[in-house]
Amino acid sequence: MMASKTVKVGSSVGLHARPASIIAEKAAEFAEEITLRTPEGEPVDASSMMLIMTLGAECGTEVTVESENEEAVAAIAELVAKDLDAE
Repeated sequence: MMASKTVKVGSSVGLHARPASIIAEKAAEFAEEITLRTPEGEPVDASSMMLIMTLGAECGTEVTVESENEEAVAAIAELVAKDLDAE
């Protein structure tokens, strides 16, 4: 069964290079495929920094994280919701 969680992008600059690379690195730790999508977009592979950046997700944009692995969904959703540029 697919697990999914929708969160708002927390990074003040949206999902650009730094947040995208942090998310992709974490997603690559899981064996299962993890996807991210915005309400109007197609799902993209969360382990690809370049694909995450193609979402064009600004701060406050809703992003849905989906995977067969609930733990992976929780971990990636937490990162999407954080301001990764503040760290």
